[in-house]
Amino acid sequence: MSECTMQHPSEDLPQRTAGQLLSERGLLKGAVAAKVEERLVDLSSALAEGMTVEPVPGESEEGLDVLRHSASHLMAQAVCRLFPGTKLGIGPAIKDGFYYDMQIAGQLTEEDLPRIEKEMARIVNEGLAVERVLLPREEALALFKERGESYKEELIRDLPDEQISCYRQGEFIDLCRGPHVPNTKMLRHVKLLSVAGAYWRGDEKNAMLTRVYGTAFASAQALEDYLKRIEEAKRRAHQKLGKELDLFSIQPEGPGFPFFHPKGMVIINTLVDFWRKEHLRRGYCEIRTPLILDRDLWIRSGHWDHYRENMYFTKIDDRDFAVKPMNCPGGMLVYKSQLRSYRDLPLRMAELGTVHRHERSGVLHGLMRVRCFTQDDAHLYVTPEQIKDEILGIMDLMHYVYNDVFGFKYRVELSTRPEKAMGDPVMWEKAEQALQEALEEGGVSFKINPGDGAFYGPKIDFHLEDCIGRTWQCGTIQLDFQMPEKFDITYVGSDGAQHRPVMLHRTVFGSLERFFGILIEHFAGAFPYWLAPVQVKLLPVKDAHLPYAREVETMLRGWNVRVEKDLRDEKLGKKIRDAQLQKVPYMIVLGDREVETRSLSVRERTKGDLGSLSPDSFRELLREEFSPL
Repeated sequence: MSECTMQHPSEDLPQRTAGQLLSERGLLKGAVAAKVEERLVDLSSALAEGMTVEPVPGESEEGLDVLRHSASHLMAQAVCRLFPGTKLGIGPAIKDGFYYDMQIAGQLTEEDLPRIEKEMARIVNEGLAVERVLLPREEALALFKERGESYKEELIRDLPDEQISCYRQGEFIDLCRGPHVPNTKMLRHVKLLSVAGAYWRGDEKNAMLTRVYGTAFASAQALEDYLKRIEEAKRRAHQKLGKELDLFSIQPEGPGFPFFHPKGMVIINTLVDFWRKEHLRRGYCEIRTPLILDRDLWIRSGHWDHYRENMYFTKIDDRDFAVKPMNCPGGMLVYKSQLRSYRDLPLRMAELGTVHRHERSGVLHGLMRVRCFTQDDAHLYVTPEQIKDEILGIMDLMHYVYNDVFGFKYRVELSTRPEKAMGDPVMWEKAEQALQEALEEGGVSFKINPGDGAFYGPKIDFHLEDCIGRTWQCGTIQLDFQMPEKFDITYVGSDGAQHRPVMLHRTVFGSLERFFGILIEHFAGAFPYWLAPVQVKLLPVKDAHLPYAREVETMLRGWNVRVEKDLRDEKLGKKIRDAQLQKVPYMIVLGDREVETRSLSVRERTKGDLGSLSPDSFRELLREEFSPL
């Protein structure tokens, strides 16, 4: 990134802005904001002597955030023009776009979006300057009260600032910290996407507002590429494919509680078989802990104070119990069930544990956000000296699963101490340092995610990138000095004294349900051969060919191939098309010639007709298919 430094100005010259200095250095083109001393600011921000300035290009990650935040204001201004009396909520930039929550006079639907976009284009062509205005607190309250913006008044009252930051463009003014683009003419590549409802400040007790989603990019090509990806994402939607391929369903009797159908269970069980085999190979043992445990356990673990609103409760024999939202406290009890020695460590305990978490109905989303799911948990108990090697071992497992087996690219984030955290900050600092050193030694590039750690420890998160460029947070490694203290777990060291182990929490899939949903969308339902619920479909041409079809079926089952017959009274072309739509890897057509020659006419779902093969040749073909099992 190019940068420049503000030299001492002459006393008779006005103070220059970040934009002016970048312009003088030939660095302004394409910039939507600036970085001054590593702080993101408007291009109109005044500079002091010696300040270092960098341009923030519109296509950069930070630049896109600025563009999208500014586009949310642009959209809100257009809505206010078209729907007088609209009250503004909040309008942040989000991943891949922006939204604005508004209380709109009248009903706004997706049919209104083209009209709003047309008004946005007018505002862009007006070339309105976007200016930051600092107002004294009481003046800001009076301004928004006069404009009837009660939600803005509420936000200002919650701010500690005596000077309130606002942004004005033409007749529109909004409460905002910024930064923003300097002029609306920089917002030409914007698209509105959808309309939804959202409770004010996410509280179901508050008013329901209208949320309009959109996106913005620095170029027309980038916007066009993104819109193509959205269309492809709709085609790959796991809810849609889950129904078409008969994999799973969400029933009204169980909102947030998925039902897996026979074909879906084949995939789930195959994932579990792979998981178990790989963990056995890497020195893990498997445990299972109860679904319901006494409330006192959750008080001891800290979940009662930090996670209670997401938990379900029940009474048994007049005692209070909780349905587990996490597996770790039960795992601690397994560790404590016997005396442990330093010779037992590292102890790697894995668990496919079903957990329940209360999610608000508005955030439930297919298999991606559910109330009941199975975590592929593991808890590793290690000495301080073993931490780095164990983390490196986990990262090696992650890379094998994500990249080698499923073909995902991924990126890594290190999340640090949150505001509400258990334990001594000094221990947190040690834990964060241990994770960072392991990442650096492993040669893994990573990004710091400040304040996003778990309440009991920092973590490394793995974000998978699917084949159309979307990212999904799946695996995590969490380093925990807190829970071993709370549960008073120890091991006998080589010196004969009691020592405290360090605990590593770890998932690879994250949850079986969510990972399944990601795989559906990543593969567009066309699962690789080893994972496909039906691997071979037999297509007898006539009833006379059924005996041979049954013979072939028996042979394939003997090879542990998942096989089905299509016995419908349909034309062969339709049977082939239907098998293609069901995304079956191999189809075998059985007609007079195949019966006579005891051969197989094989079709592959992407390559088409492979010709006539002997059973032995087909078996060799299947053996060449990749499988981690």
